[in-house]
Amino acid sequence: MNTIKSIESIADLLNHINEMVEERDWAQFHSPKNLAMNLQVESSEVAEHFTWLTEPESHQLTSAKKQEVSEELGDVFINLVQLSDKLGIDLFAAAVQKIAKIKVKYPAALTRGKALKYTTYCE
Repeated sequence: MNTIKSIESIADLLNHINEMVEERDWAQFHSPKNLAMNLQVESSEVAEHFTWLTEPESHQLTSAKKQEVSEELGDVFINLVQLSDKLGIDLFAAAVQKIAKIKVKYPAALTRGKALKYTTYCE
């Protein structure tokens, strides 16, 4: 079994992902289109673990179920990192920029405790 060196950043993670992909000759399959489609598949696999659970049950996963969800979230994150790299998008910067936009679209004073679309607050 291969050991994983210390991974302390998204850049480190991407290096490990790219090394793994290269060792397996998978790059030929990792077009932006395919990665985007697989991101949807992997996200659905996360959601599958919560299908038919009640709200309280969704907060009280067993250790085994939490491990399964963790593995699926890992798949989602790996796909997201690969897709952002293929498109030349700084994932961390994109998230920071999106948070700033959300704060403008959904001012806390108007939206606290509400789950409505931002257009509701602009009318």
